[in-house]
Amino acid sequence: MLAEIGAHVEQYYSRARSIVCVETVRLQPLRADLAPDGFPRRLVYELRVSWDPAIEAPSEATVLRQILTVDGRPPRPKDTPGCLDPKPVSPEPLAFLLPSRRSEYVFSWAGPGRTDGHPGVMLDYKSASQRPPEIVWKDECVSVDLPGMTRGRVWIDPTTHDVLRLDERLTGMYELRVPREHVRHGESPWMMIERADTSIRYRSVTFHDPDETMMLPISIESFTIIRNSGVPRLRTVQEFSNYRRFITGGRLVR
Repeated sequence: MLAEIGAHVEQYYSRARSIVCVETVRLQPLRADLAPDGFPRRLVYELRVSWDPAIEAPSEATVLRQILTVDGRPPRPKDTPGCLDPKPVSPEPLAFLLPSRRSEYVFSWAGPGRTDGHPGVMLDYKSASQRPPEIVWKDECVSVDLPGMTRGRVWIDPTTHDVLRLDERLTGMYELRVPREHVRHGESPWMMIERADTSIRYRSVTFHDPDETMMLPISIESFTIIRNSGVPRLRTVQEFSNYRRFITGGRLVR
């Protein structure tokens, strides 16, 4: 099944390279009782997938974003990306299912399961090795990747091998030291990542001329709790709409 899923994801990337969509992002800070804390930041991007199977490491599929609006208006020159905004270039989340990446993870059968009314089968996964955390500071923003501390579950259509849903969570808390130059007066020099949950849902999208149906992401919901950070609790909702497919063609004129 893993071999069939990996081959299907390769086909998905080959087809997704010709698709563009609109991504709407809402970043909502939360209070301690998880109620909204102020107004959310709202961003709209044009999004596409980039993947080149001909290069030496074809597993590096990426998501490319171009900002369209910031809080309902066109971006201005002074609108620099916020620390919590999606990156202009980010990894595509299904890349871990490609054949070239399979050895990096341990998969286990979790049985049948339904998601959004769709029957499927569930596979659990985790990193095969305890790779060290990757922490990168840029000005006051920090990016943290904890590959050895996450577990996930993926729902698969057993007939088509389409991915229906993907959930991932942090398995424990992680503490990191804040560089001295980024510690504000009176604040702790340590940050504690207590929770990081993500759920991605997919839905069939139909294109015409020629007719084609693909299972594409419809939403991503994330929730993080990072103690002693600028935004201790954050809910992020990414919604995808207005899918368009571009197919090149030619005509011979005699």
